[in-house]
Amino acid sequence: MKLYNDKNENRTEYLVNFMWDEEANVWVAICDEIPLALESESLDELISRVRQAAPEIIELNKLPRRESVCYSMSKHEKMVFA
Repeated sequence: MKLYNDKNENRTEYLVNFMWDEEANVWVAICDEIPLALESESLDELISRVRQAAPEIIELNKLPRRESVCYSMSKHEKMVFA
């Protein structure tokens, strides 16, 4: 998925980052451009919430329409050796 148009001037997608918060034991979705910050114990539930909330927030804030909302996910786990 391309993030920039052919002229490389404007992004064609909003990028939402999904991260696992180990301390709170929840998934977190963040997009500073929209602005969006949501959390949920379930990744599937969080994706559903973002799909519902992102277009509404974009419209309410009168932000430029882009081709799509793109998701990026990461989960980092710490291994403790005994």
